[in-house]
Amino acid sequence: MASVEVSLKDMMAGIEGALGAAVVDYTSGMALGTLGGSKDLDLTVAAAGNTDVIRAKVRTMEQLGLKGKIEDILITLERQYHLIRLVNGRTGNGLFLYLVLDRANANLAMARHQLRRVEEAIEI
Repeated sequence: MASVEVSLKDMMAGIEGALGAAVVDYTSGMALGTLGGSKDLDLTVAAAGNTDVIRAKVRTMEQLGLKGKIEDILITLERQYHLIRLVNGRTGNGLFLYLVLDRANANLAMARHQLRRVEEAIEI
């Protein structure tokens, strides 16, 4: 099992093209930890904003009567991918992993695979 710090390091070092990573509590919108980012990529602001994305999707699924859990959400920008992976394990309820990738240097399929491995290993 991996701590928040280890999970962040795994996301940044183990996923090609990673620009920033966060572990976020979506009940409060607070980042439990961040790594990377830049003056143009404030991960604490992104964590709070993406909390709203998750809440909106959960609400929409409820209104549509859709069953099942959200695995991940992908937001594609001109130069970046933003991946949101909900932590569905018993210790991670209410958390999500947030990863920003440089689109030119990232392999999206491999990034999703690696993020799933981080999600399975994290323990809070």
